[in-house]
Amino acid sequence: MARQADPPSGFLAAWLQTLNALLRDKGVVLLLVGAPVLYGFFYPWFYGQEVVQRVPVAVVAQDNSSLARQMARFADASPRIAVVLVTGDEAQARQALLRGDIYGYALLHRGLKRSVVRTEEVVIPVYAHGGYPLVSKQVQYGFAEAFGTVSAGVELRRLQAGGQSALQAEASRSPLNLQMEALFNPTEGYGSFVVAAVALLILQQTLLMGGALLVGTWREQGLAHAGTTTWTARLLALCVPGWVSGLYYFGWVFVWHGYPSGGNPLGALALLAVFVPAVAGCAALLGWWFAERERALQVVLFTSLPLAFLGGFSWPAEALPAPLEWLRWLSPSTAAIQASLRLNQVGAPLAAALPQLLTLACLALASWLAVLAVARR
Repeated sequence: MARQADPPSGFLAAWLQTLNALLRDKGVVLLLVGAPVLYGFFYPWFYGQEVVQRVPVAVVAQDNSSLARQMARFADASPRIAVVLVTGDEAQARQALLRGDIYGYALLHRGLKRSVVRTEEVVIPVYAHGGYPLVSKQVQYGFAEAFGTVSAGVELRRLQAGGQSALQAEASRSPLNLQMEALFNPTEGYGSFVVAAVALLILQQTLLMGGALLVGTWREQGLAHAGTTTWTARLLALCVPGWVSGLYYFGWVFVWHGYPSGGNPLGALALLAVFVPAVAGCAALLGWWFAERERALQVVLFTSLPLAFLGGFSWPAEALPAPLEWLRWLSPSTAAIQASLRLNQVGAPLAAALPQLLTLACLALASWLAVLAVARR
């Protein structure tokens, strides 16, 4: 009996051969395996504190009154700021700010208590270092909370002096109490905000560089031209390290660092199912286009920061020029970041991320068809 052709055998052989070539190439292994692991350990470490606390500040107390001293004490008690300098000379505080000894100061002007006693409108200027947005935010919030607490106490005493009881004074000052609670970032930390989004960009860039490096090597060696079965197996083999890295981030790194995750695990798996093939297809196209092994590292490495801004999580997409608002969707990370934040962090249903998943599916299909077309020429 004549032996019939066995396509799955050819497909499996090409798939295993690609995995073997991937594991034998030290540069590719470093990018596809080593880089995601190292980033998973060390990148979140820089944001381990989550929230900036005890920022050194100064209080310029030009009003030598008990009220000014009380405001300075309340400011120093704030977990956001630490009063390291109390002076009556604003120039001294400004020089300390310029030297970097402090990151902000509040000016308690002369006649502060007299203005409060006269029930005049009082404005307390707060100056913060604008070069560090997170630090500046803590300085302003710290002073606002501390001085707001003092102001509330002054108002309560004024109401009680007018004949109201303590409970009546509290109800008069604040008839409707507001309690704010962060739903999807309970610590309101920077790490929980940025790492969850940048993780998708890390997965994309490492897979792009590693995949393009491997395909560029095939181009240099004259091994890139192959049939549809072979290239389909090659692309699926490139997806394997991407899927493993994605599970490593979603299933372990986020949990280890205590980031909000696991809201919709099946949705997160669906995201990886279309995101990784889209990146693998783009990596193969880049490797084919560069046709050189090292060119991918030289080009892709410098696109990480622009793609982070185009992702729409650190910079509002509405503030981008109109052409960039459309071009940014050519990068799989744009749709993947938006879908991941919905599915993995917020726990939204799959329908909420369906447009992003369809975008990734279209990118995967278009890139794979393009690779198969150029490989058969």
